[in-house]
Amino acid sequence: MPTIVFIDSGGARHEVEAKIGENLMTVGREHGLDIEGACEGVAACSTCHLIVDEDWFARLAPADEDEQDMLDLAMSLSRTSRLGCQIEVRDGMDGLVVRLPREIRNMMFD
Repeated sequence: MPTIVFIDSGGARHEVEAKIGENLMTVGREHGLDIEGACEGVAACSTCHLIVDEDWFARLAPADEDEQDMLDLAMSLSRTSRLGCQIEVRDGMDGLVVRLPREIRNMMFD
């Protein structure tokens, strides 16, 4: 199982094992990280927004148009922002580093 490194909004590092086929939103939530995922992973919100480490960003499959539209609503958006629900754990992702943003915007309840 690949090890994924989550850096929480306070800067603490969490190294967790992830099952192949799970998405990063689910992995983070299963390990007690504060990832809301209000839409339960159907790319209909931006509350699972993660910032992918620069070294890893180009190695991931690119975001599709629906994900890009949702990312436009995310707070603390960066060039390497992705939705955790849209990043599926695969072989070769051992050591992937992602950061949780300091704040999120839940448009479903605004």
